[in-house]
Amino acid sequence: MAKARAGRLATVNRQSSIVNQHAPVEPVMRGLSLAIDGMELPAIEKISESQAEDPFQVLIATLLSARTQDATTLAASTRLFRRAATPATMAKLPVKEIERLIYPVSFYRNKARFVKGTCEALMRDHGGKVPTSLDEMVTLPGVGRKTANLVMILAYRSRCNICVDTHVHRIANRFGWVKTRLPEETELALYEFTDARWWPLINLYLVTWGQNVCRPVYPRCGDCTISAVCPRIGVGKVGKNRS
Repeated sequence: MAKARAGRLATVNRQSSIVNQHAPVEPVMRGLSLAIDGMELPAIEKISESQAEDPFQVLIATLLSARTQDATTLAASTRLFRRAATPATMAKLPVKEIERLIYPVSFYRNKARFVKGTCEALMRDHGGKVPTSLDEMVTLPGVGRKTANLVMILAYRSRCNICVDTHVHRIANRFGWVKTRLPEETELALYEFTDARWWPLINLYLVTWGQNVCRPVYPRCGDCTISAVCPRIGVGKVGKNRS
């Protein structure tokens, strides 16, 4: 793990990616673990649970989820998997049919081509199985680091990956854990800043919190269980409390 971690950090500028004023990681993560109990889980977490962590369905659902609301992702994934639940059957679907099944996810035409191309690549190059390494997974059409990391965490139970989406990127900067411009930079910086025991949980905790409380615009800081230790970096106006 140490060698892999060192490789990840090779491109990180330590002076620019980490800031001095920050929320303490352990109290924040422990606080969030309790605070998200009972909240609506992100769509991919639901799909992972319902499909017993099926790597293929986690992969396809995550691919569909980019820039798409959770409810839309869940509905589109359910329709698609009802029609074709394996790479072999999905690879045979015409692109137009995939488009119809996944509409109205964002960029559904592009995603339909990615879905079909990924399924064809899985059948052609990987024996119909989702690769078990991130480096192989990101060679699939439309699959980036966010998607691959989430599959590694949810389907393969990896404890060596951090999945960074827009929520994680925003909140990690808001907490002062990193000072980055891009999600890829945030991922690399978080490997350095946080203890490895938190890596597989960062996405679940921060995405759930970001969808419910620490929103992009007008975050509900008055309802936040960790507001006392959060520096609120970049936060202007806050939203109204629920109570």
